[in-house]
Amino acid sequence: MDDFRILLKSFVNERGLIKFQIESYNNFIENRLQTIFDEILEIKPESDKLREFKVRLGRVRLGKPSIKESDGSLREILPAEARLRDFTYATPIFLEMTPIIGDNEQETAEVKIGELPIMLKSKKCPLSGMNKKELIKAKEDPDDPGGYFIINGTERVLTLIEEITPNKVILEIKDNEANGRITSERRGWGQKHTLLRKKDGLLVISFASLKGFPLVVLLRALGISSDKDVIESINAKPIYNEEIYVNLYETDVNDTDDALEYIGKRMKVFQKEYRKERAEQIIDKYLLPHIGQTPEDRIKKGKYISRIALNLIKLAHGEIEEDDIDHYSNKRLKTSGDLLEILIRSILLGKWGLIERINYNYKKIAKRGKIPSVSTVVESNVLTSQINSSLATGMWVGGRTGVSQRLERTNFTRSLTHLRNVISPLSTTQEHFKARELHSTHWGRLDPSETPEGPTIGLRKYMAIMAEISNGISDEERESIIKNLKTKIS
Repeated sequence: MDDFRILLKSFVNERGLIKFQIESYNNFIENRLQTIFDEILEIKPESDKLREFKVRLGRVRLGKPSIKESDGSLREILPAEARLRDFTYATPIFLEMTPIIGDNEQETAEVKIGELPIMLKSKKCPLSGMNKKELIKAKEDPDDPGGYFIINGTERVLTLIEEITPNKVILEIKDNEANGRITSERRGWGQKHTLLRKKDGLLVISFASLKGFPLVVLLRALGISSDKDVIESINAKPIYNEEIYVNLYETDVNDTDDALEYIGKRMKVFQKEYRKERAEQIIDKYLLPHIGQTPEDRIKKGKYISRIALNLIKLAHGEIEEDDIDHYSNKRLKTSGDLLEILIRSILLGKWGLIERINYNYKKIAKRGKIPSVSTVVESNVLTSQINSSLATGMWVGGRTGVSQRLERTNFTRSLTHLRNVISPLSTTQEHFKARELHSTHWGRLDPSETPEGPTIGLRKYMAIMAEISNGISDEERESIIKNLKTKIS
């Protein structure tokens, strides 16, 4: 027991019990926030009077935590004052914006686009660089781990959200039919796909607005057009060729153009001249976006889908086992950085989001024959109010609730466990017996006994005392590692 106490004390001092939340937030403000604006790159108002006009987005910068007093003055602030005066502990976000008319760049302006709540003890929080005496002087508990926000004077914590691993196919048997599902995620946005081998051997796929769509038709639309190409791409055993032939002759679609026309009709595009264009849009933008969203990526998508089709056939014939969806290798936890990235992307790019409002303001003022300065068209309160609203209410993108919660302060231990809370998105009104049960892969990761009684039992969990969350690696890093391994083996 004494050895465990020494080990636990060393773990708390060196790693910390909620360091993963702070590291996730730090990664967000240092890298991922800039990436969002890099991907947007430029704002181009759709107006006849602004044809050659656009605004290029540059570097993003965060200021110091501050408040605006009633007399208009700005002053730096510490968390203790934010709690006492019911303020939001936040920092201004500045973005470089460069107006471009034709080939002529105007002067770059650094514009305030909103305010971002600061996580206590993160790199942008002054508390992270204070020693014990300085923390006491700042009216803070020196043992407080941080990892939460202060919104309108209330301490709020972003819970850990448990989700099925994105960009990974989960194979299951449902109602005696082989089923494969994957959530293809790219830049914080996900598109669900379901592939099914029916009892009669037909292979169908559902994604976006296409439901129960013939898989072979989709393969033809992706460029795998001939019967021979389809058979070779699936690469099944000869004994399964008859099953593939059933799919080949299910429709009268014989080439890529016919397939695109078929998709357009299924999408109920009545104007014939637009069918091909709309069909290409849906397979480029919504089909497996994590693989790519350009016409050049269609063949890769076709090969990926063919591999899933082969596994569905093998699963239906008992050659491979179905996946255990409750195995923790098939789960991922979304931390504070992930959740904030999803939220800010939706605020910037959503309907009547910040980018759309900037476009609207430019077009409105351009009607008067003027081109305004960038600082006059940016409504900084849009980003600020929507971020604060989501953190204050817990309502998140996609209709999720309870993502942000008031930090429990019953005692110190209760506060720590709340910061390590794991929530499943499954409905509490349904049984979900398997999801609620203790799984062998929870060992060392989740507390086996701490879960509330009642409707949330097994769906609301807590991380084991010495469990940590790894960050994973990007697709580029993974590809580099695989190439290096191939080089060493050869």
